Amino acid sequence: MSFTPVVPLGGLVGFALLSRTLDRQTELFNAAPALRRDTDHFEQSIAGVQTAADLVSDRRLLRVALGAFGLQDDIDSRAFVRAILEQGTEDEKALANRLSDDRYRRFADAFGFAAPDGPRTGEAGFAAQIIEQFRRREFESAVGEQDTALRLALNADRELSAFGSDAESDNALWFRILGTPPLRSVFETALGLPTSFAQIDIDRQLDELRTRAARQLNITSPRDLVDNDLREALLRQFLLRDQISSTAVLSSQAIALSLLQAGR
Repeated sequence: MSFTPVVPLGGLVGFALLSRTLDRQTELFNAAPALRRDTDHFEQSIAGVQTAADLVSDRRLLRVALGAFGLQDDIDSRAFVRAILEQGTEDEKALANRLSDDRYRRFADAFGFAAPDGPRTGEAGFAAQIIEQFRRREFESAVGEQDTALRLALNADRELSAFGSDAESDNALWFRILGTPPLRSVFETALGLPTSFAQIDIDRQLDELRTRAARQLNITSPRDLVDNDLREALLRQFLLRDQISSTAVLSSQAIALSLLQAGR
């Protein structure tokens, strides 16, 4: 029997509850038989996987591999996934580099099937790292079945807290945020960016994102978000604005329904 995350409330209160109970809830979630079968299989088998073809031919391995990067919706697109992995990221024309979603680049880099010295699948600690990512994202997905905003907040809290250990430049990290749909959604909502924001030139998007983050949240570098207080401020603003937006939609629907009923 699987464990369903306990999410009695949404918004800031729901996020605070999840944060306080996260360790216990994830422990119960990870003990689910189906999840354990998949992760045990990955742990026991991934070291023997030497090519992208090997990986995509085993659905259980592929489920964990894709899920660890939030790409589980591509489970049935095996030719596409194989091309991502086989082409790697060294060539600027590689498929992962031509996609706007940065998660594909990180996926290809993590497995390293295109690397000159061979894939990373047999490296010490590789299986444990991918399994940990997979478990956390599976939990976030389960939360998202009840509340999408809480899933996005959990994802952002996890990813942004790790930015301090990344060797990329500040601009590269800002572009990663813009190129990762869940993170982008959190920033766009928190900073009050319009729906037309994604249509402008990418360099202008970077400038606007950086300017608003500095002005509204005192964030001058993505690495600032390693600081718990700054990260919490971002997530608080995201959840509040999401709640306001959701309430406005519900209010509009209620008014429309009242007008329809009055016209009968």
